Amino acid sequence: MTVCGPMKQYQVVGRKAPTEAFPNPEAYRMIIFAPNMVIARSKFWYFMQQFRKMKKTTGEILDINEIVEKNRNQVKNYGIWLRYDSRSGTHNMYREYRDLNLCGAITQLYDEMAGRHRTRPRSIQIIRTSTIATADVKRPNTLQFVGKGLKFPLPHRTDSAKRGNKALSDQTFTVGRPTTCFR
Repeated sequence: MTVCGPMKQYQVVGRKAPTEAFPNPEAYRMIIFAPNMVIARSKFWYFMQQFRKMKKTTGEILDINEIVEKNRNQVKNYGIWLRYDSRSGTHNMYREYRDLNLCGAITQLYDEMAGRHRTRPRSIQIIRTSTIATADVKRPNTLQFVGKGLKFPLPHRTDSAKRGNKALSDQTFTVGRPTTCFR
């Protein structure tokens, strides 16, 4: 699986194909993070092979829906439990992210795991996700963003216009370097 663009959350429902001996097989529902529906179906069959004796050739997908969060205007803390395969073995891990929605946090997870641990997307399995209260945040990287009165200064702004000139966007090249430090 390659990760191209933001991840999306899908609900996939599938079952073993009905036969004369077993006309009404049990259906299984799985929440899967994938960039598109095709990869979500593929991951569903990958996990079904691991958990149940079911393959794509002997099963059918009943339904696949994209799940979209309702409140996407508020920053939340997300905790993600995952398992990944490295060169030395299989590891369990817990990570925390701040984002507007769960899919954004999962996208951050895949990007960070690729950068820090050289982990391929196909070797990451997300076990569980949850929204975490601010008091329950554990990781120092997330703790630095949860304090009250948090401000983000802009130390390297560029001035929109130089003295006596038009706006910088009108000129492609300027004589001097832009001033980026304002006090």
